Amino acid sequence: MTITTLDAAGIAARIPHRGSMCLLASMSAWSAEGIVCHASGHRDADHPLRSGGLLHAACGVEYAAQAMALHGTLAAPPGTTPRPGVIASLRSVTLHVPRLDDIEGAIEVRVQRLAGDERQAQYAFTLQDAAARPLVEGRATVILDARP
Repeated sequence: MTITTLDAAGIAARIPHRGSMCLLASMSAWSAEGIVCHASGHRDADHPLRSGGLLHAACGVEYAAQAMALHGTLAAPPGTTPRPGVIASLRSVTLHVPRLDDIEGAIEVRVQRLAGDERQAQYAFTLQDAAARPLVEGRATVILDARP
């Protein structure tokens, strides 16, 4: 079966984040090269990443990280267990806005796998609003669990 879309429950079943920390509401497309997800809870007053009543744009990196994790589970070879990862490096991160909680409508989260092997993966990521205005973008290196 080829998965082409996922709702929040389908995403939560595939990544380690639970409850309100599962920030992605849906996935609309994916391939071996990347994934497109959407988030809609960024305006919630009880958002788990709010600080001082605000959801700072730097929190967009967590949205991208969850999209990378989802991509890793979907792109894993059939019959294998997806390997957990940790962000080891962020590069060229640009915050085009100061905060995300005042963005109208859904946020689109796009990640593109640039390179990788069984130990690491490199991704480019972009968050944008419904008008395709960039919000946060950058690159990340993810180190994958090397346990046998």
